[in-house]
Amino acid sequence: MDASGPLCLGIDPHPQLLRDWDLPDTPVGLERFSMTALEAASAGGVAAVKPQVALYERHGSAGIVVLERLLRRSRQAGVLTIADAKRGDIGSTMAGYAEAWLSDRSPLASDAVTLSPFLGYGSLAPAIELAEETGRGVFVLALTSNPEGASVQHVGGAEASVARAITEAAAADNARALTSLTPSSTPSSTPPSDAARAPFGPVGLVVGATVAEQAQVLGIELGGVRGALLAPGFGAQGASGQGMRSGFASAWPAVLATSSRAMLGRGPSVAGLREAIAEALEDLQASPAGRA
Repeated sequence: MDASGPLCLGIDPHPQLLRDWDLPDTPVGLERFSMTALEAASAGGVAAVKPQVALYERHGSAGIVVLERLLRRSRQAGVLTIADAKRGDIGSTMAGYAEAWLSDRSPLASDAVTLSPFLGYGSLAPAIELAEETGRGVFVLALTSNPEGASVQHVGGAEASVARAITEAAAADNARALTSLTPSSTPSSTPPSDAARAPFGPVGLVVGATVAEQAQVLGIELGGVRGALLAPGFGAQGASGQGMRSGFASAWPAVLATSSRAMLGRGPSVAGLREAIAEALEDLQASPAGRA
């Protein structure tokens, strides 16, 4: 993020977007859509691409082949990848998911994968351990913007919410991982505003761009996680750079803002996508004082 900026391009090949791009809803159309998006992202200004795994899976094995090609070509282009798979299970099944998305041997290997912790944060250990071993990362769902999310994530209130427990567990894993690498790195007493700029551990969180302010309501200190914060909802769902700066507060330096439909809707031309990327970056990088 320091090198490439705070923007992630979600690659979400929805059937309607394929139609809008005048592409068939087939693996052929899926591949053309994916590689065009990657071409735009690889020109610069995008820190990572985030393919929505479900929209590849709906095409069966042929769709998974396209996803493998996208991940491989992203590596070749030097673009980081986040597989938006939202996997979550227990025991050997979780270990299998970890191998699929985080192992050097897997054709689906990504730089990071999204995980669901709602079978218990501890059930994610196989993926977190493998991410640490391979130098990859995970993004754990913590505060999501879907209306149903609050019925689970907010339970317990400000003192003991599920979201707070997930955040604190992620912070503990990152502190352990970073200490094992460099014992003198960012002590736990580091102020949140500085901790958000410190080297990241392997565990990031997914925090919806439109609900970040709920962290303060629930007593959550996102700035102390010491992991990247993946923030979907920038653009089409209404989140702006100014609003996100306010919502994330001291954690803003750790935020990777994700936009999918707002930028993909500017296709199918690579030039149109690059214009959308440039405009999104301008919004994200504008100083608060420079806003109207």
